Amino acid sequence: MGRKLAITSILFVIASLFLKISGLLRDMIIAFYFGDSYQAMAYFAAFTLPNMFILFFATGMKNAFVPSYIHALADGKGHHHFSQIIRGTVLLGLTVSLIGIAASPFLLPMMFPELPAQAIDLSIGLSIIFFIAVFMVSLNSVYEAYLDAENKFSLSVISQILVIGSTILGAILFADQIGAYSLAFGYLTGSILSYIVKRLWFIPKESHKVVGRLDWSEIKPFSIIFIPVAITVMVGQVNLTIDNIFAGSFSGQAINYINYAKNIVHFPQAIIGVTIGTIIFPILSKAISTNNQEGFKKSIEYGLMLTLLVLLPAIAGMMWLMEDLIHIVYERGAFTADATQATAAVGHLYLGSVLFFSLQNILNKAFYAKKKGHVILRISLFSIALNVALNFLFIEWMGTYLAIPLASSVMALVYFTLNWIVFNRTQGKLQNGYLLKDASKIITATLIMLASLWLTDLAVGEFHVYIRFIITVIVGAIVYTVSILLLRTAIARFLLTKLKK
Repeated sequence: MGRKLAITSILFVIASLFLKISGLLRDMIIAFYFGDSYQAMAYFAAFTLPNMFILFFATGMKNAFVPSYIHALADGKGHHHFSQIIRGTVLLGLTVSLIGIAASPFLLPMMFPELPAQAIDLSIGLSIIFFIAVFMVSLNSVYEAYLDAENKFSLSVISQILVIGSTILGAILFADQIGAYSLAFGYLTGSILSYIVKRLWFIPKESHKVVGRLDWSEIKPFSIIFIPVAITVMVGQVNLTIDNIFAGSFSGQAINYINYAKNIVHFPQAIIGVTIGTIIFPILSKAISTNNQEGFKKSIEYGLMLTLLVLLPAIAGMMWLMEDLIHIVYERGAFTADATQATAAVGHLYLGSVLFFSLQNILNKAFYAKKKGHVILRISLFSIALNVALNFLFIEWMGTYLAIPLASSVMALVYFTLNWIVFNRTQGKLQNGYLLKDASKIITATLIMLASLWLTDLAVGEFHVYIRFIITVIVGAIVYTVSILLLRTAIARFLLTKLKK
């Protein structure tokens, strides 16, 4: 079983890497064709609301369905549970889509009053198409959650790659003819294809039935778990919506810089934090179902430290190389050197949110595995109010849109700290001494890596940007790896032992 899970996890990491690279390629395509133009503003504004519900279904469903399905399977009710959840989701997804379509023409002008009229008109049309896609996403979310529950992580990810790939292809083929509509129609086409592929090849036909009567005695208990969890996972996108609204009070370009920066700086979070969280989630759920409290806590500790081990140097390296990174990824076509500098300035201030939201993701999985998503719902709602307050405060203080990413990073720190306190008080204390000791070693190794990057920059600072970037990344990776091994961190030794096996 352990060997099978290890192979599955490796395949998932590879598939996730392809998914995030394809997402980065999509952003590069958007930057190439639309830069910081009004069409880019319209796209980012239009995607803001639908993406909240995309996360509501996609991430919320996984966090709620995986433990509930594992429990239902243990009770011999897996088929019935799966069938009822997909039927209930059909109704909910259709309702959300219809409300979103009807509300978009009224909400978007209110949310972004400073955008040019042509950008607002375009964003309304794009938002309607994205809300149509939300219905397909709701169905896809149940199937992807089922695949995760069966430890078929990579299959779930492959279906998501189809959506991004279709978006990219739509832009390449039709951006010159229909502008940003190419992105929206590409996304809708990809979500339909993703459903068809999973339905025909990935999901066993005998596992569920879509058509049939609704058993509310099965759906209601799941809804009580799902809705708080889904609202909680929406927090990140709700806060991005808040960021976009505040950015819109400065200029349309500020919305572009906020979104371009956040997409690229959260790349390590999407690769590392989300991947580790997804892999340990079924392990946590199984530990709870078998009443293995010791294994449950150990998995959380390993998840937190593994996230810090891989993510902290990635964030530090990104901080050092931010402008070069933005230049390499975005600066071509309609994306100018001025846009690179503006996006890099925003990116530096978003890095704190990457670290704390990634660590928070591990704690979230622990709460979800125990079906305690409602415990952190209040903190999640508080974080939204805090983000609004910090934006007002920091904008008044700084007088620039750079206050927006700074507010997001401070909010993420407070959000993680509050959840850490609540978890230790309500779910049992973790080994804080072990965590602090290993964390200090990881921080030390990261500081050593940064010192090596400073020395490297003295030697290669005048090199071509691509050569300078590659040399710096290689040196940083080698120095950090050696430092971690010499400092003998517990999580590194644990990881090496597992890799040897």
